[in-house]
Amino acid sequence: MIGTALNVIGVTVGGVVGLTRRQGLTPVNESFFKVVLGVFTVWFGLQLTWRSLNGSIGEILRQLSIMVLSLILGRLTGRLIGLQKFSNRLGHFAKERVAHAHPDDPQRIGNGFSTAGVLFCAAPLGMLGAVQDGLSDYFYPLAVKGVMDGLAAMGFVMIFGPGVLLSVLPLLAFQGTITLLVVRFLRPWLEVHNLVDPINAVGGLLVFSVALVILQLKKVELADYLPGLAIAPVIAWFWH
Repeated sequence: MIGTALNVIGVTVGGVVGLTRRQGLTPVNESFFKVVLGVFTVWFGLQLTWRSLNGSIGEILRQLSIMVLSLILGRLTGRLIGLQKFSNRLGHFAKERVAHAHPDDPQRIGNGFSTAGVLFCAAPLGMLGAVQDGLSDYFYPLAVKGVMDGLAAMGFVMIFGPGVLLSVLPLLAFQGTITLLVVRFLRPWLEVHNLVDPINAVGGLLVFSVALVILQLKKVELADYLPGLAIAPVIAWFWH
């Protein structure tokens, strides 16, 4: 739960700063935060994948094959289910709310709560980070997300007011529930059967891909790859 706690703290701090400062970040500061967040995301992602690969050269090649195959099948599954399309619709909903927001709107606080809540909970990094936090106590992806959400909250409170701060409630419930379910039900079984590393290897590459989006180097449909986290241990189970 450390990752989710950091995420909640990030949103809270960002929201409070936005309410008191009443001034957005300058383009220079925005660029600085993008670069810093991108660098940390690259490091945390590749570190997670690297430490998940071990054994002889042949064993590492097998693990890499499982990782690549999981990502391919994961993307096919995600596209079939329409995960990225669903995520895009939620993003479009939030953008519409932001575009039509005005200070005299009587539903301004409620709209701020729902808009921020949707964006913070629907981010693929949130689900990915919550799984990694519960699976191996690797809270760093959610720490990065906490900074990103905090910067977003800083801007949202200037548009919607203090209602944005209430978005930490669904954020805590959603990500916290995922982490607790992983800790309680999945982690013990996966550890017994040595299936944690395949998930971490795939998760690390997905975290790394977030950096490509942050740095605007490549648009990655991250949500479509999420099923790869579930596919990786299945392939590893059959491919001993």
